[in-house]
Amino acid sequence: MPLRLNVGVSKKLGLPAYSSIGASCNLEVELESGLLRDLAGFHEQVRDAFVAAQQAVNDELARLQVQAGNGPPQPSHATNGNHLSNGHAKVEVLPNRPRSPATPSQVRAIVAIARRQQADLDGLLCDLGVTRPEELTITEASKLIDQLKAASQV
Repeated sequence: MPLRLNVGVSKKLGLPAYSSIGASCNLEVELESGLLRDLAGFHEQVRDAFVAAQQAVNDELARLQVQAGNGPPQPSHATNGNHLSNGHAKVEVLPNRPRSPATPSQVRAIVAIARRQQADLDGLLCDLGVTRPEELTITEASKLIDQLKAASQV
């Protein structure tokens, strides 16, 4: 009997004038029941589904922002709660604070763990308001590393 996997990703971005846009994607996929005996293979299928859903949400938000006349996607510092992206809880980025940049070791760890998990690093960084891991603060990098490690144990 095939297994049914259901994954979903939702994201909401704040826009000027207290406006917002949101998108969500829910996928239902049939998997072979034999995957339950191959835990690594099962987790890979789940991650792939989350990555696909997250990319669809990010693409739709980019399209909606262009339609709304707000240009390319800009990371929002204000959100309504946490959302899951690629199985990771969102880390809030606080504006107007002193920035101590992530250490080179943290940057290497983020890239290595994300690559090993086949995580959407660009999407995760976008959620944090940056485009490269070097732009994270020490605290943000530490939280992201913890989240990536926790997700690998799911």
